[in-house]
Amino acid sequence: MQSLGYTRSSYQPDHLLLTPDTFVRAPRPGMENATAIVHVSPAVGAGFTQYTAEFAAGGKLGPAPGQRFVYVLEGDVHVDGRALGADGYAYLPEECDVPVTGAAGARASVIEKPYCPLDGITQPAMLAGDERKVAPRALMDDADLQVRVLLPGHPGFDFAVNTMTYQPGASLPMVEIHVMEHGLVMLAGGGIYRLGEKWYPVTAGDFIWMAPYCPQWFGALGKTPAKYLIFKDWNR
Repeated sequence: MQSLGYTRSSYQPDHLLLTPDTFVRAPRPGMENATAIVHVSPAVGAGFTQYTAEFAAGGKLGPAPGQRFVYVLEGDVHVDGRALGADGYAYLPEECDVPVTGAAGARASVIEKPYCPLDGITQPAMLAGDERKVAPRALMDDADLQVRVLLPGHPGFDFAVNTMTYQPGASLPMVEIHVMEHGLVMLAGGGIYRLGEKWYPVTAGDFIWMAPYCPQWFGALGKTPAKYLIFKDWNR
């Protein structure tokens, strides 16, 4: 319900916060019985596209314009016939034309990016996994901030996708400023995000894009852990 034109969403030159009250749905090319909420794309200067796919019965994504990473938010999604439940994920290399289908009510976060090759390095093969089965590791020895690395650190991968879980009161140990850009989906909980020179309350369901060199920091608030899925371009 709209409330007198107010929203937490914000579009700035070096970052973007999108909240569910501003989401707009439209099908992507080739989608069948599915729709997309495009959160970020090259239209704002990003080097990748990230969207939430929402499936009806018999839903199917269209052809991937590059590499594709699929993370299941809710329901059942099948990638090349392999069943993925909530927190399941799959990486599809460029030109890997396999079907991605979803059951009625399923939702997935989808990342698409052209592949940047390196001389002498082979593009990675398709893989799939379950985020809950990935061993967490403490960030900079802080047991209250756990990282799960979803893609191998092999230089063939030109991007990374992780989840980060913060216990209430935990925060990043520093304000980060770096060459990599991010796409971030808040999965659970909430807190305060510093983006550039602005500070935003954020909660589950929000999306954030951070451009290269955007100052960034997060602290978890509330009584339950905060968790997000985060993309970054790296190894190039």
